[in-house]
Amino acid sequence: MVMLVGTVLIGVAAHAKETPSGTISLTQLPAEARATDRLIRAGGPFTSAKDGVVFGNRERILPAERRGFYREYTVPTPGARNRGARRIVCGGHPPTAPQACYYSGDHYATFQQIVP
Repeated sequence: MVMLVGTVLIGVAAHAKETPSGTISLTQLPAEARATDRLIRAGGPFTSAKDGVVFGNRERILPAERRGFYREYTVPTPGARNRGARRIVCGGHPPTAPQACYYSGDHYATFQQIVP
């Protein structure tokens, strides 16, 4: 954001926290995301070695929590040659009984909280 003060421009960094953009029901998620949710609650086995690693929330879109609270999981994308952009991020302990989970279909640019 830039503010005009007299004839001097002062740059002000916008560091406001983002928030998840609404909710999505588990039944509205793609089939691959529903399968990933089942694997999270069963403790695996997961499709990627990176599944279950700590999610740092560097984007600050999810509610602020201590480091290690959130973990990320790959939602397979049909036809993708890599992990793709879809993820589920869950927070809470134990990881098999998360307090909250969020779906991102665009590699962390936006999140929707998953509701039953």
